[in-house]
Amino acid sequence: MRIARSMSDLYEEHAKLTSKYVHACSNGHEAIQVAAGSLLKKQDWLSCYYRDDSMLLSMGLTPEELMLQLFAKRDDPFSGGRTYYSHPSLNRDDLAKIPHQSSATGMQAIPAAGVAMGIQHREKLGLDTHEKGEAPVVMCSIGDAAITEGEVSEALYMSALKKLPIVWLIQDNEWDISAHAREIRFGDAATMAAGFPPIEVRQVDGTDLPACMALMEEVFDTVRNERRPFLIHATVPLLGHHTSGVRREFYRDDLEEAQLRDPIPRIEKHLQDSNILDSSQITLLKAEIDAEVNEAFDRARNAEEPVFEDLLAHRFAPTEITEEKGTREPEGGEITLMVDCALHAMQEIMSKHPESLLYGQDVGKRLGGVFREAAKLGEKFGEDRVFNTPIQEAFIVGSTLGMSCTGLRPIVEVQFADYLWPGLNQLFSELSKSYFLSNGQWPVHSLIRVPVGAYGSGGPYHSSSMESVLSNIRGIKVVYPSNGADLKGLLKAAYYDPNPVIMLEHKGLYWSKVPGTEAAKCIEPSEDYVVPLGKARIVTHATEETSCTLITYGRGVYWALESAKQFPGAVEIVDLRTIVPVDFETISESVKRTNRCIVLTEEPESNTFAQALTGRIAKECFEYLDAAPDLIGSEDLPAIPLNENMEKAYLPNAEKVAKRIGKLLDY
Repeated sequence: MRIARSMSDLYEEHAKLTSKYVHACSNGHEAIQVAAGSLLKKQDWLSCYYRDDSMLLSMGLTPEELMLQLFAKRDDPFSGGRTYYSHPSLNRDDLAKIPHQSSATGMQAIPAAGVAMGIQHREKLGLDTHEKGEAPVVMCSIGDAAITEGEVSEALYMSALKKLPIVWLIQDNEWDISAHAREIRFGDAATMAAGFPPIEVRQVDGTDLPACMALMEEVFDTVRNERRPFLIHATVPLLGHHTSGVRREFYRDDLEEAQLRDPIPRIEKHLQDSNILDSSQITLLKAEIDAEVNEAFDRARNAEEPVFEDLLAHRFAPTEITEEKGTREPEGGEITLMVDCALHAMQEIMSKHPESLLYGQDVGKRLGGVFREAAKLGEKFGEDRVFNTPIQEAFIVGSTLGMSCTGLRPIVEVQFADYLWPGLNQLFSELSKSYFLSNGQWPVHSLIRVPVGAYGSGGPYHSSSMESVLSNIRGIKVVYPSNGADLKGLLKAAYYDPNPVIMLEHKGLYWSKVPGTEAAKCIEPSEDYVVPLGKARIVTHATEETSCTLITYGRGVYWALESAKQFPGAVEIVDLRTIVPVDFETISESVKRTNRCIVLTEEPESNTFAQALTGRIAKECFEYLDAAPDLIGSEDLPAIPLNENMEKAYLPNAEKVAKRIGKLLDY
């Protein structure tokens, strides 16, 4: 406690220097944080928030390690200078593990619950065993103001539903920056937790160290042995600034009252009353701590600055699958529906890898997915490995980060692309940044399957395409196959890829019911067949002197094939297969051969991935082009109409594409 206070006092003394990078300290929160952090063992997991420096010190980290992050230095053990103070990521054998922590309030709750769910599943599946009283505990520390976040409720709900081995530590200082509890809350965390009865709720004065120690020891012991969730509501004063950039004097009128609850004088009095230390010993100890903290401050301040080139190594975690392998068309193989190729790939993955799991909405054994893409998997692999979730897209997506950290390989499904939006916060804030901001400590194995595209009058909320939004989230991969063979091979590669992968699967191709899409059915590849992400496929080669390249993906491949029949040998079709990373090498090589190109997408044309790709081709292949690159997409409307005829008019089709090909070839 005294070390943390000495550090924050020193930061305040050198405010002009330390405020270069925003930071927050634990002033007033020290007692509950020390009580909690000191109980964390190396097998445990912590998800903390930006005011938890006392907790980090108590679990075994040093002042210098924290200060290296304060100054954003190269040797910052959490992020290598990439993110803020007290935003730890830690994957060391000697201390509790800390997955990547974002700044968004409350966003750590779902990944933390995912860790607890991963631990529970490993225990159920027999992948982990523990000595009595030594089972791992997950602790998620969070401010009371963040409890109003919807994603926190999703995490609490799942920890209650599944009875996860997690401790929710809620530190309540009554402030949400400048908004006070009386303005924005009708109760507190304990009030909310009453709605989740399987979570046992305890309350404590978070400034009383002996009381905090006794409670936390009891709770940790119970969770280690009984494997069930707790929520601790600890009341504390906020004695410091909200952050170095939002100072207390700007808005606080209760500082004198808050100072009366300072946990430092309280524990010093306890030490003296208990004849553990006298006042002179306390003074001497403070002086020793101050000296050590000052030395650490100087070392951290003068440490090496980060090197920009180090950043480039962590765009993506490296994958082992870089070449197409296996047999795409085995001799004697059967023509198989695209949806069944995916189903068989899932069966093969789950049979081979006991660490693989499938969960999401309606994927359990009763239905096996609304498109039957998970049929019989629940019966074959059991409810511990294939299970339904509540309607919680944020949890479905965000929990995969936590599951991945425990060594599991989650595969999840969101029923339609239109319903993925609530999960984008987790995808953007947590999954996409984990590997990069943890300085390579926490790659994320997360395979998210999403049916996509307009088909069969699905209407405005079951037909959307969203590859453009996804492709702008740096740190994830986006895949969009057009046939069963590629879907199977890409699913396998995505499963092994140590990065979040979104698998967009056009529901109109699943059964090839749309006229002209029969080729989505194909001979099913061998079990060992894999298609590396980021490798396009040339579907048809141009042989005529006057020709063009048609670049597309998903259902666009079939509009391209149908329209190309009118121009024998003049159209080279490139099926991207992967949106991110895009295989621009194959694109540019084809364009250099044909000197003309069209990019075809099911999305509207404006402000899209396809439009950006068209612009890149114009820029990087300019000297080889005989005409400006063309772009074909759907109508630029807010939604896809329900009426069958209007849906057809909204989308591209072979006739529209053929007209544009003819115009380009005649240029």
